[in-house]
Amino acid sequence: MTDNRVDLLTPDPEESSAAGSERVLAEVLAQIVQVERVPVDSDFFTDLGADSMLMARFCARLRKRGDVPPVSIKEVYRHPTIRSLATALADAPPPAPAPPVPSPGAGEAGGTGPAPSGTPRYALCAALQLVFFLAYSYAAALVFAKGVEWIAEGSGVLDAYLRAVLFGAGVFLAVCTLPIAAKWLLVGRWRPRQIRLWSLAYFRFWCVKTLIRSNPLALFAGSPLYSLYLRALGARIGRRVTVLSRHLPVCTDLLTIGDGSVIRRDSFLNCYRAQYGVIRTGTVTLGRDVVIGEATVLDIDTAMGNGSRLAHASSLHAGQRVPDGEHWHGSPAQRTDTDDGRAVGPARCGPVRRAVYAVTQVLTALLVHIPLVVGGAVILVTAVPQFRVLVQPGPTALTRWTFYADALAASAIFFFGAVVLGALLSVTVPRVLSPAVRPDTVYPLFGFRYGMHRAIGFLTNRRFHKVLFGDSSAIVHYLCRLGYDLGDVEQTGSNFGLTVRQDAPRLTSVGRGTMIADGLSVINTDYSGTSFRVSEVRIGPHNFLGNQIAYPARGRTGDDCLLATKVMVPLDGEVREGVGLLGSPSFEIPRTVLRDTRFDHLKEGETFRRRLAAKNRHNAATMALHLLSRWLFFLWVALVVSVAADLYGTFGPPVIALANVLTLLFAVADMMLIERATAGPRGLRPQYCSIYERPFWRHERYWKITHPTEAIAVFNGTPFKPAIWRLLGVRIGRRVFDDGCYLPERSLVAIGDECVLNEGTRIQCHSQEDGTFKSDRTTLGSGCTLGIGALVHYGVTMGDQAVLAPDSFLMKGEEVPDRARWGGNPAREMRGAVPAP
Repeated sequence: MTDNRVDLLTPDPEESSAAGSERVLAEVLAQIVQVERVPVDSDFFTDLGADSMLMARFCARLRKRGDVPPVSIKEVYRHPTIRSLATALADAPPPAPAPPVPSPGAGEAGGTGPAPSGTPRYALCAALQLVFFLAYSYAAALVFAKGVEWIAEGSGVLDAYLRAVLFGAGVFLAVCTLPIAAKWLLVGRWRPRQIRLWSLAYFRFWCVKTLIRSNPLALFAGSPLYSLYLRALGARIGRRVTVLSRHLPVCTDLLTIGDGSVIRRDSFLNCYRAQYGVIRTGTVTLGRDVVIGEATVLDIDTAMGNGSRLAHASSLHAGQRVPDGEHWHGSPAQRTDTDDGRAVGPARCGPVRRAVYAVTQVLTALLVHIPLVVGGAVILVTAVPQFRVLVQPGPTALTRWTFYADALAASAIFFFGAVVLGALLSVTVPRVLSPAVRPDTVYPLFGFRYGMHRAIGFLTNRRFHKVLFGDSSAIVHYLCRLGYDLGDVEQTGSNFGLTVRQDAPRLTSVGRGTMIADGLSVINTDYSGTSFRVSEVRIGPHNFLGNQIAYPARGRTGDDCLLATKVMVPLDGEVREGVGLLGSPSFEIPRTVLRDTRFDHLKEGETFRRRLAAKNRHNAATMALHLLSRWLFFLWVALVVSVAADLYGTFGPPVIALANVLTLLFAVADMMLIERATAGPRGLRPQYCSIYERPFWRHERYWKITHPTEAIAVFNGTPFKPAIWRLLGVRIGRRVFDDGCYLPERSLVAIGDECVLNEGTRIQCHSQEDGTFKSDRTTLGSGCTLGIGALVHYGVTMGDQAVLAPDSFLMKGEEVPDRARWGGNPAREMRGAVPAP
């Protein structure tokens, strides 16, 4: 009988390269899985019970040795036995010379650039940013107070409405032109350069970026007004360009978009990136008729030729160029012969149609939305006695209990009334509008059908209600009311996470028993430069979808699939069934591993029904606490407004500005108190449990109640953001630059000194696969850089000055050495160059 185990004690000095690799691999793996010997033909996952966390540690242990080549997690999945992996390593050709790319910039591994600014510059920048914020708040308060006074002086409802329209038009025009004027005055024309972080040049950069992205025109993504705004900021935008992403580019003079191009939702074309110690600006050039997919990242110094396409969930790294007419996909992108077949035929969409649509949007904003926000508040306060008491409490009313009783009653009526009314609008109006947009029919952009389609998406993607009902059994009923086809629902108590988004709910189908984590974006719509078309999206039964997935129409996945975090859904080949998919472009992995079946007994029979009922009760209490916390915050705002109104006659506009500042400070304090209350005095602890056990229910409560961190987005790019993270439990070092990072589990994250966290980055210290929940700590060393849109999973350690490239997915358990440059999905060492396509 042949013994296929490798002798770990008596290696043969004359053994072949493959045999030597087998011995080393078996030795290391035996230590990882804690067995005495590892058979060379045993499957890592099905026979040895390993999972991706253990195999990531296996790869990290091998990288620290010099007697075998480095092994990536992708190679482990492709060769899941010691023998096949050793053979692959022995047969692998020597690495080809890397294609020429720009030399590393300042702050990249191997780059030579200015050292980060010290504490004096850091403090000076914070002071200047604070002064800017206070001055802007005071100016806004002054204008708002005078405008409300003027509107309130109207002789009737019609007069007040007309005054609100005039005032709103003036403010809208001023606010829209201010960022454009500030950009040309403070910066002039953007050019490729380096800006030292926390310097005076950076302060000007931050002012311009803040004003550009706070402009109300930023809300007009997908409109011709959006392209006009970018042109006014210096971008070279061609005709018939449609930009659907709300991530506004900042260094607009460096952006070129040719005629007929389409930029899909959630795409990043910032024309800058932050690195260790500096901001680097660079060009992004798109030719004619280019299509950029959803959830993509284009780094600086990238270009796409005429008629080229970049698939969903893909990215271009610095130095990459897509030739004319080619289709690329993946992160970093590479050429593909896959044609998704989703090209949309042209339609008549000339300049007159675009102009009429833009004018209609402006008139709707000026005649409806702005008067409702400004004049509506005045009319509401005048008409409802409880609200009138709040805003005009009188000199002694603040000392009477009846004032606070009225405040409680008025805020409760307004808040809970808005919650109920918003839900009713979401589940009724879109059903009336949906027949206007038929599936698989080409319609021109910027017409009646396009307006109906946009209205459906707006009303059915209100985040508040999905956060309220998500991670509970209630989300299934809410989505069905929106129009989802969920068939014969198999209730799991966690069918959908807190955030899920779609273009057309009546064309979205999810199979029985499928569980979906946070961040799913269902892509029902395809676009060209002149037209759009909606199509049905079907997600099969008994699937599990991880975080941050963009699922397009005609995705080639069927029954019983696992789609890992940030995976690119395949659009070609046979329909995948009974497998897992990982990466961008995706490749197959085991559907499940032995370790994740440990809790399967809790998903069956009477035990399951009893635990599901208990989970539902816990989730119901969590939803009630969520509503209570949001209402209390609204009550606080109402009280602050009341006091400000009472003191306005004595102190004038400064008291309104102070009220704005106090509201923002209270939002931070509220987040801190709720964080401590839900995470406990010592913070969260690593977990490994079933979703039907109480530790997971508490974690769900933590997510739901502490979820809204948008309030601190105003602090992005300032020294105040790391200070707030510290108050929320993050172990964070000095002079950290955070341009918009999201941390779902704050107390499980440690970030070293002078790290750089770019916009759209995410440090996620958990995963859920089917019914199993896992969480662990993640540590970033000093001087680390996370590229735009990168995601770092749990159990990760990044060494000092390590760099993670844009749109990368650093898998759980990975260990990145000091000064290494990693990238890709899943991430691996890039050795300072972009892989050849």
